[in-house]
Amino acid sequence: MLTLITGGGKCGKSRIAEALAASSGLPLCYIATMQPFGPEAEATVARHRGQRAGRGFKTIEQYTDIGSAPVAQGCCALLEDVGNLLANEMFSARAVRPADKIVRGVRELCGRAASLIAVTNEVGCDGFAYPPETTEYIALMGEINRRLAEEAELVIEAVCGIPLVLKGERPKCL
Repeated sequence: MLTLITGGGKCGKSRIAEALAASSGLPLCYIATMQPFGPEAEATVARHRGQRAGRGFKTIEQYTDIGSAPVAQGCCALLEDVGNLLANEMFSARAVRPADKIVRGVRELCGRAASLIAVTNEVGCDGFAYPPETTEYIALMGEINRRLAEEAELVIEAVCGIPLVLKGERPKCL
């Protein structure tokens, strides 16, 4: 089962995803995609580790090639997050058609995990003009989010910490 959780920055996506994962009753795997470059990224990583502390998550750091992440068969995997993964793929020397690669990788994870919860970001809603690389990133995020939402059984948007179900049935743990 694929669950997609989307929303803006700092809106509660991670807390919702972790609550869903914890309620699954399955072995938990956290796939971290943020490369901690600089103090802000390091603080985000520390905050997320603190949120997961003592909850039984096995952490896997996988910055690119998400389909090859060593998740255990039948686990509940939490992918945090697709936005970082896209940036990593776009700026790696190996990336060719990063949207296709990421969607294919998510499908591969779904084939191993009993449940995959993918956290993503809403970007590009502000209407500003950006440099070409940022415009490409925004377009690719939109494509990936659309494609994953089509395949997901459950899609949740986090708004001010409130989970709004856009597709599927609201889980009892929320």
